[in-house]
Amino acid sequence: MKKITIAIDGHSSCGKSTMAKDLAKMVGYVYVDTGAMYRAVTLAAMRGGMFGDDGSLDTERLKAAVNDIDISFRRDETTGKVETYLNGENVEREIRTIDVSQHVSQVAALPFVRERLVAAQQAMGREKGVVMDGRDIGTVVFPDAELKIFVTATAEIRARRRFKELEAKGMPADYDTILENVQQRDYADSHREVSPLRKADDAILLDNSELTIDEQREWLLEKFKERTE
Repeated sequence: MKKITIAIDGHSSCGKSTMAKDLAKMVGYVYVDTGAMYRAVTLAAMRGGMFGDDGSLDTERLKAAVNDIDISFRRDETTGKVETYLNGENVEREIRTIDVSQHVSQVAALPFVRERLVAAQQAMGREKGVVMDGRDIGTVVFPDAELKIFVTATAEIRARRRFKELEAKGMPADYDTILENVQQRDYADSHREVSPLRKADDAILLDNSELTIDEQREWLLEKFKERTE
């Protein structure tokens, strides 16, 4: 069976990461959460005091610091989950907060941030046998990926999923705030000048608003087999 590159793009809080992790585990591929990489840079900027009280970002300071921001992924031997590390520190919990969510689109829109992270992502997937999820994997990072999937769901369902996820982790969560953030990120991601969120012409659309996890897994495996067998 030949190895391929799998690109999963789509709107925020669609469950892309869960989907990509599941598929990678089922087929024995490497999983890379590119959204976590942008969240990690955002967290680094927040910790470095690069955001003003009015929400403005000191882009020059971030540009000077971005090459010193090291992002890596490690598998937790106990849980089997892949977690995000920022300069050697496990920040998986911190990057999922609503504060980071409210700032990440601003950071992800910066050309120098995208250039740095896209190069890192392409290096990670050079040998194929990789599943990546994000906003521009099938359009910019791997335009020649053999399997491209674009995921969507209604904003209300995505906000509800995000709310339950934070609640399950014991983290502060307010549904209305999350829904507003989802809608704002949809607009920001789709209208940014650099690598805007869009469905690649050859991507398969998946609306998972009403799908169960098992139904989604079955659909993904079917598409994977079509491309590899």
